[in-house]
Amino acid sequence: MGVVKGMELRAVEEVAAACDDDTLLVWAAQGMRGGVRAWALGEAVAVASPELNRRDRLTVRGGGAEVAAVVRLALAELGPSYRLLGDRELIVELGERLPGTGPARPFEWMDTGRDTGRDTDRDAGGADPGRVGWLEGADEEVGVLLAGASPSSWAVPGLPGVRRWAGLRAADGELVATAADAWSCPQVGFVAGVATAAARRGRGYAQRVCRFAFAALAAEHGRVALMVDTDNRAAIGVYERLGMRGRPVAAATVGE
Repeated sequence: MGVVKGMELRAVEEVAAACDDDTLLVWAAQGMRGGVRAWALGEAVAVASPELNRRDRLTVRGGGAEVAAVVRLALAELGPSYRLLGDRELIVELGERLPGTGPARPFEWMDTGRDTGRDTDRDAGGADPGRVGWLEGADEEVGVLLAGASPSSWAVPGLPGVRRWAGLRAADGELVATAADAWSCPQVGFVAGVATAAARRGRGYAQRVCRFAFAALAAEHGRVALMVDTDNRAAIGVYERLGMRGRPVAAATVGE
């Protein structure tokens, strides 16, 4: 059975209205770029986003029974490559309602709907020593930094969806901290790939880079979001100090 006629959402404004402007769902809609599809059934909303943050994602919201119904209908259209993403309790419930759903992998979604302010580095055209800015021609340096400081980073130079990198250089010119503008959409700026060189940690470099990136993306998109591992309390503390609010979410394979 295909998706019920009239249930599919065609515009990001329709998605925002259906999900009460939930930043997670609006981000998943990606401005309804090519390949993105969305559905609503009662209070349930599902947004299918191919190759979003390195996965085909089916982001969901609503009551368990209605969400399970819309997921079944969506998967009939999409195929089995999509992974569920949503509030943690909902993903756990869907694991009970949808046979073949894998275990919920927990992490945190964090976002802010307000501008994070104007740092003194905000207008830097490049990452000069002691200043934060958008990097130019530094993909190799960023790759080296990530390989040593954050080898499991989801954002790496050259990956589709990774637009640009913010960075901070020390006085000796070494790139010591970085963060990516990655998988952003018109309505939500998204930050990934936050890392600080191991030997330079504890000096507030990551907070400075994030403050710059959050302010720049808030000015461009209006909202800023990111994902972080639940046990990374140090990073969560930094993001909270910069005005982000946390939300427990989870991902799970489905239909396997």
